[in-house]
Amino acid sequence: MLKRGPTVAVIRLEGVIGSGSRIGGQSLSDRETAERVERAFSKGNPVAVALSINSPGGSPTQSALIAARIRRLAAEKGLRVYAFCEDVAASGGYWLATAADEIYVDANSILGSIGVISAGFGLNEFIARYGIERRIYTAGEDKSMLDPFRPERERDIERLKDLQKVIHTNFIEQVKARRTKLSDDKDLFTGEIFVGQQAVDAGLADGLGHLVPMMQHKYGEDVRFSQARQRRSLLARFGGPGAGAMINDAIGTIEDRAAWSRYGL
Repeated sequence: MLKRGPTVAVIRLEGVIGSGSRIGGQSLSDRETAERVERAFSKGNPVAVALSINSPGGSPTQSALIAARIRRLAAEKGLRVYAFCEDVAASGGYWLATAADEIYVDANSILGSIGVISAGFGLNEFIARYGIERRIYTAGEDKSMLDPFRPERERDIERLKDLQKVIHTNFIEQVKARRTKLSDDKDLFTGEIFVGQQAVDAGLADGLGHLVPMMQHKYGEDVRFSQARQRRSLLARFGGPGAGAMINDAIGTIEDRAAWSRYGL
């Protein structure tokens, strides 16, 4: 009987990270990835787990939850985790990559963007121009903080920046805890991005390399790969989205494109 080669479980993490989901859209959350992440670590006795990452980021909380689940399972199963970054593993996408013991990139991969961003629109002058009256009632003067239909308040901006500082600090601590050979580059935590070898030189990645040849190098030419795929719902398999879902999907697509476009993609 022929001896079968070792198996590496592969988890693909692609898309904008967020708590919501859209029919037909690619969005990452802990809830949506939990099943396949758990299955990757337990099915077929893998010798290692490889993360294939292509994400411009998104929710810091969902990024942290997914990464924490991966680390917990890696510790429980005693498995080494490798991350392979494709076009982008930036912001929350890089947070996911830090769940790995080793990170590899393509020469053109974009990494970093270790920072926090919040964006919106100011529509107060627009509604005033068309005679639209904004009516809002709250218990608590800060309940409507940063309402886009009223002028900005300085204290709201300061409060938002204070919140961003807390999240940014948590992000930095995650990177420092997982990446022990970071350079002293002054721009490392400013939201700067690094391409390919630049990311390696900065200590954000361990080298240039692609998933299949790198795993063959580490575990032998006869290594096999097991793809941990998301199971499709009955609605996705047999039904189509309604009008409301289609509108939601269209809006989500615009938001996704805005996230990718920050990195020129």
